[in-house]
Amino acid sequence: MQFCIAQRCAFGTAHWLLNLGNYAMAKKILAVLSNFGYWGVELTGPMLKLEAAGYELVFVTPKGQRPVALPPSYDTDYFDPPLGCRVTTTADAAEVIAVKDSPRLEAPLNLSSWFPERPYYSKPDFLRELEAYHVKLRELAEELDEYAGLLLVGGSGPIVDMVNNQRVHDLILGFFKQDKPIAAICYGVACLPMARDFNERRSIIRGKHVTGHCIEYDYHDGTGFIGTDFNLGPPPYCLEYVLTDAVGPEGQYHGNFGKPTSVIVDYPFITARSLQCSHEFGEQFVNVLERGVRRYGW
Repeated sequence: MQFCIAQRCAFGTAHWLLNLGNYAMAKKILAVLSNFGYWGVELTGPMLKLEAAGYELVFVTPKGQRPVALPPSYDTDYFDPPLGCRVTTTADAAEVIAVKDSPRLEAPLNLSSWFPERPYYSKPDFLRELEAYHVKLRELAEELDEYAGLLLVGGSGPIVDMVNNQRVHDLILGFFKQDKPIAAICYGVACLPMARDFNERRSIIRGKHVTGHCIEYDYHDGTGFIGTDFNLGPPPYCLEYVLTDAVGPEGQYHGNFGKPTSVIVDYPFITARSLQCSHEFGEQFVNVLERGVRRYGW
């Protein structure tokens, strides 16, 4: 094993045993994908591991449109500039193609019609609107009971419609309040420091150990999206810096630059740096759900 052996403290084991019955009944994982392009193996890698363990994935997108895989993510000739190599194996490309064109992604849940929008302060009758918003969120918490965990799939698309999406934040907070696993990979990880209670404004990953895109792996140019010809150049922010600030001095960001993979479990969070980590990421998600792992990779 590349990193330290996965560990469980006494509290973690007890917590896992208490929740084992809930996980056994709730064998569904809610997977959030962007409508502007996901990276293929960052879905199929964890998805196949979860399905092999008996879990069913339910898909949701910000606007309810079918998610589309980014073309480079199933092109075996695609050369990743910062990694300096071709990054998509023949096996991964075949799995991505089989899923991206399948009926499974045809009718995802629509997050914009499922979760409410938080009202502006300037809206008429703001206080009543805000109270109604919180009432609705409490009601939706019951709907999350049927899911064992949350998966935030990466790629460049999340930069556009997931990272600073208040409804995505509320979805994450719903799982966080239920103390259920929250797994994020690549730019899906960027959603975590943004998901904050509206009143407390405190990062939910404060004091945690996480990984995510390190600055060495960020593109200098060519950050593109499905459905638009807009070339952003580099990402609009350095995720490493965002995560480092969000975890604070009590936590730690692990870039693990130079290591083939970087997957960190600090319950309830499972974070993965990028596409190379997809399969290990899926394995650890299953280990958290099925074996009560609460720490891995640090």
